[in-house]
Amino acid sequence: MPHPPERCDGIRRREFLRLGALAPLGLTCADLFRLQAQSPAPATGSGKPPAPARACILLWLDGGPSHLDTFDPKPDAPVEVRSPFKSIPTTVAGVHLCEHLPRTARQMSHIALIRSLTHELGNHDTGSRFLLTGHRPTPALDHPSLGSVVAWHQRRSTHVLPPYIAIPGDAVGGQSNAARAGFLPGAFNAFGTGANPGSVPDLHLPEGITFERSDQRREMLARLDAFADLPETDLAVRNRDAFYDQAYRLIASPEARAAFSLDAEKPATRDAYGRSRLGTGCLLARRLIEAGSRFVTVVDHGWDTHQQIARELPDSRFPGSGKLPSLDRAYATLLTDLHDRGLLDSTLVVLMGEFGRTPKLNALGGRDHWPRAGFVALAGGGVRGGQVIGATNGFGEVPVDRPVSPEDLAWSLLTRMGINPATEVTTPTGRPVRLLNQGTFIRELLG
Repeated sequence: MPHPPERCDGIRRREFLRLGALAPLGLTCADLFRLQAQSPAPATGSGKPPAPARACILLWLDGGPSHLDTFDPKPDAPVEVRSPFKSIPTTVAGVHLCEHLPRTARQMSHIALIRSLTHELGNHDTGSRFLLTGHRPTPALDHPSLGSVVAWHQRRSTHVLPPYIAIPGDAVGGQSNAARAGFLPGAFNAFGTGANPGSVPDLHLPEGITFERSDQRREMLARLDAFADLPETDLAVRNRDAFYDQAYRLIASPEARAAFSLDAEKPATRDAYGRSRLGTGCLLARRLIEAGSRFVTVVDHGWDTHQQIARELPDSRFPGSGKLPSLDRAYATLLTDLHDRGLLDSTLVVLMGEFGRTPKLNALGGRDHWPRAGFVALAGGGVRGGQVIGATNGFGEVPVDRPVSPEDLAWSLLTRMGINPATEVTTPTGRPVRLLNQGTFIRELLG
């Protein structure tokens, strides 16, 4: 039985963009790179500390994963608080996880587990915005996502693969646009792979169209622009060529198209990740990072568990029906695969959602929204694994040691990616702002 496509706020999963659906050479691919391009290129500040992480993979558990039933079990709490699942030891002494995460438990030496993530925004929209941008949401300014900031930082790159890719699409946080470019040009939105990460559509020219023919159309478009004599201040004119060229390079490059294809992977590798959408997404993320992308978000829906946690999270109905076994297989295999390929040291892997869940089980056997306590797991990218940072009280209600805010997490992520969070940029209205207004680096991550 598939998990419901809606969270409790009624927001359905958005239709993901298809490439090349409207015109030869995939004009919607170009459109994707220029969607919402509404601001000029931002000014940059100075000073970028070096970082060991070349790339980042963000596993986003959309809906808010329960910390008590996953990474912060409280087996000694009263029955109305503690998880219906047992806890198991990990490879790190004294650290326990949910029994349905056995593979992850064996990877604990690579993981820095923050158990004290905390904020006050218990709505999916605002919580997602806070975690994915590092800014408390405000109607005054639409801040860019962390992935968009990384893409903006790479804006002079000529690499054929987009720097920021979202699997299966860029609709993290429903309709909140939490994972989008904000006040940055729309070229820095995520490149969405479509609804099925195992088969990215339309990365080839339509039948009967050659690159010679498409080159002629590009030349004609340039002449039409010159004939129209549009002003240089027209944003669409200023940006279109750059976005179109990026789309053209993607379609024209066999290496880029090969990175999106899972056909080259051995069946054993695909089985190791799991044939679920999350497993397929994690495998594709590894291929894209390996091929040169810098920030890949893999979205896993279905974590808004207001009902029947004991039924929905494990494989209670049939193999593959539960959220936890699928996550366990995909996440642990991703860490193992990156390590075996020599990529883990240079790739930061972040696992999180917008908030935790209530300490007390509700009348329906589920848990409701609880932003005051949650978790985030970081691995690779120079992070010291095998440790737990922070702690909640015996009921998992609030941090009692080393509280970590979304601003701190965002500051640390950008720093590890070699981006100075204090860099000043300019909004479309000419207002100078810093990439992040608040936050400090989580010093424990480096040991």
